[in-house]
Amino acid sequence: MKNIILIVMVSFLGFAVKSQEKKNKNARYTTEVNGNCEQCQKRIQKAAFSVSGVKSANWSIETHQLSLILNEEKGTLPDVKKAIAKIGHDTDGIKATKEDYDNLHSCCKYERL
Repeated sequence: MKNIILIVMVSFLGFAVKSQEKKNKNARYTTEVNGNCEQCQKRIQKAAFSVSGVKSANWSIETHQLSLILNEEKGTLPDVKKAIAKIGHDTDGIKATKEDYDNLHSCCKYERL
């Protein structure tokens, strides 16, 4: 009887460990973010760093690509995109509201599709 209970307990433990998804502490992402200038670059990177878990954020003015290193145990890519959209910049998945976009400086207003 003790052996059966032990086997059942070990089986449940195995399922519990397997069901826990391991998060990457140094996940690398590249995502598109619309913007125009160095002022946009500073604003976008600041918004990315405001999300818990962001270790590195670099937005390229030329390519409009944001390169991130993110601890997935603390934050997610959608969290970063939402923070960037909140400051008025569209991403390749989440668009800024018209109100947030309208709050951008005139030189930072990019062509919206």
